[in-house]
Amino acid sequence: MLSRTAAVLLPLFGRLTVTRETAGPFPAGSVFVANHDSTADPVLVLAALREVGVTPVVLATAGLWRVPVLGHALSRGGHVPVHRGSARAADALEAAAEAVRSGRHVLMYPEGGLPSRLDAGCAAPRSFRTGLARLSAATGAPVVPVGQVGARRLASGPVAKQLAGVFTAPVRRPRLHVHIGRPVH
Repeated sequence: MLSRTAAVLLPLFGRLTVTRETAGPFPAGSVFVANHDSTADPVLVLAALREVGVTPVVLATAGLWRVPVLGHALSRGGHVPVHRGSARAADALEAAAEAVRSGRHVLMYPEGGLPSRLDAGCAAPRSFRTGLARLSAATGAPVVPVGQVGARRLASGPVAKQLAGVFTAPVRRPRLHVHIGRPVH
């Protein structure tokens, strides 16, 4: 449902282009790894992945499950809450490994959070947390790098600035781009 909603709504807010390095379907159980620099980039990435035939299980911060409608949609979609900074954080990797072993694709943001920038400029990716390496080692899953740019033009900075960005996006129609790389082992 989230991928479908993202694909339907995103064209109202910006102009998305998607490029990829390989043709054809991605191997079953691939782990898609995206840079994370805005609260809006999951929408971009989900819409782009849907465009290439991928509907992944998403690993996301557990706080999103407390948002009434969103939390219900995440639970129904089988997405995985990540309880960052707690003993329960490892539970997310086990749930992701189970999804990979069953042939489902997984989307994760290995930086483990958003950068603290307040302006609309893109931040360089931060160092990855260990979850990606541990998931890949445990499952042997191919890792597909995904780069996105433009999400900060939709939502960046403090909450008021994010809301202003979202409300003015249909008029501004910012350019958004997602590039899907070649699977690596």
